[in-house]
Amino acid sequence: MKKFFHVNDLGDLGAALEEARQVKATPFAWKHLGLDKTIMLVFFNSSLRTRLSSQKAALNLGMNPIVLNIGQDSWKLETEMGVVMDGDKSEHLREAIPVMTSYCDLIGIRSFAGLKDREFDYNESVLRQFIEYGGKPVISLESATVHPCQAFADLITIEEYKEKKRPKVVMTWAPHPNSLPQAVPNSFAEWMNAADVDFVITHPRGYELDPAFVGNARVEYDQMKALEGADFVYAKNWSCPGVTDPAQYGKVLSKDRSWTVDERHMAVTDNAFFMHCLPVRRNMIVSDAVIDSPRSIVIPEAANRTVSAQVVMKRMLESL
Repeated sequence: MKKFFHVNDLGDLGAALEEARQVKATPFAWKHLGLDKTIMLVFFNSSLRTRLSSQKAALNLGMNPIVLNIGQDSWKLETEMGVVMDGDKSEHLREAIPVMTSYCDLIGIRSFAGLKDREFDYNESVLRQFIEYGGKPVISLESATVHPCQAFADLITIEEYKEKKRPKVVMTWAPHPNSLPQAVPNSFAEWMNAADVDFVITHPRGYELDPAFVGNARVEYDQMKALEGADFVYAKNWSCPGVTDPAQYGKVLSKDRSWTVDERHMAVTDNAFFMHCLPVRRNMIVSDAVIDSPRSIVIPEAANRTVSAQVVMKRMLESL
């Protein structure tokens, strides 16, 4: 495996989930794969779970992880081509990438959407440059449009906690004070479409995700109707994806607190489990009562980030 951005990069999903179960049961069984190997984890943006889980996964596999925080541990890097570099960025990705990859065997990249230019973000310019100039396997640790390690961990968690063969999974938009990217909801939608679940997306009008990620999901604008009979509720905010009006891309169109997931919302579900990728704004995205309830699985979900990352790294090491 040379890149990990989308669910189809894993091949057979059932086989990947079985591999995840094995990795979780015996996390140190493949330490020989990473012997004398190095992974570089490059962060253009802040992180907690992604950073720690990726480092832990690498160590479980016997690798040496190097973490690089762009703009703190290094120069600020220019990401666009054809620009006159007369500002505060001292080095271009065109030179930085081959230098970085000369020091490692695998590389993981975290680079958020700028939320200013939809075309630039959805072309995944930064990730594409790492593929073009790096020559090493590339893992998206969250990019402008996708967060596959998170979505894989989400699916692992659903498989562990589901109480029926084909559960109903609802991803609901929830309010947030800031403009957030669509990477998490995009990937969650993509992975749920590939899984054996009844998948529903609910959000206010104007927040329609890109059709490439929505796939065959049912979209419901009535949140309470969408939540009826749900087995899993995945709450997440995202800014306007600009599908119908690119000028609205990245805008906060609503802060409607009636969409905050609370006990009233959960009461219409089938005693659903609550999920969120974290970090979460309490009493904005979700009420204290819901996230602190026995049916909240946000912590096991976060713990599975190590498992998802380790499966991906394991497969990349096996393909070297």
